[in-house]
Amino acid sequence: MAHRNARLGPAGRRELVRLIIEMGMSERQAAACLSVSPCTAHRWKRRWLSACAQERASGRWASDRSSRPYRSPARTPAQTEQHVLAARERTGWGPRLIAGQTGVPHSTVHAILKRHDRSRAPRRPRAAFVRYEWPCPGDLLHMDVKRYPRFRRAGHAVTGDRSKTHLEKVNALGHDHFHALVDDTAAWPTASCSTTRRPAPSPPSPNARSPGLPGTASRRDGS
Repeated sequence: MAHRNARLGPAGRRELVRLIIEMGMSERQAAACLSVSPCTAHRWKRRWLSACAQERASGRWASDRSSRPYRSPARTPAQTEQHVLAARERTGWGPRLIAGQTGVPHSTVHAILKRHDRSRAPRRPRAAFVRYEWPCPGDLLHMDVKRYPRFRRAGHAVTGDRSKTHLEKVNALGHDHFHALVDDTAAWPTASCSTTRRPAPSPPSPNARSPGLPGTASRRDGS
């Protein structure tokens, strides 16, 4: 792939060859028209002459070639690669553990696994969803119970008092329980609410002080 500051793209290369082949310009003149060096003009002219008829018709000759070399004399032998791949298949270890077992450098092991698309373990297939449906309403009910305390006075969110004595006074009236039931076969969930309460406390005596919020005082004179 050409870098972003390259003067010639595929269209410019075809135009350069057209000036040389069809218009009869020299390599130096065609290079001056497109503001490139004569060496660049010679390279693309040679690429055009060595291309087959199919590459010329498709314009493939004007595309960038892969930077991979044609020959790699120092590449790891195929027998060593098979030995590394077999160790990966047998143990599932990473490059460093395989390198300690096979004696091949871990960088070479990583390159072999990446070359053969074995650097990552294959993902296990996800289990299929188990779907069920009951034929008759009421065969299967999902119930959730939520408990809400009933307050006689303000709680710790207002008073800031989290002492046990204060909580016992606050929760002296019992709890309300909300029951939510969902029928597996029903189109819409059904819910019911039931309340569980403790017995109401006895009324206070006339001489007793009425409980109030902290910071407030009850007056005995009735004014």
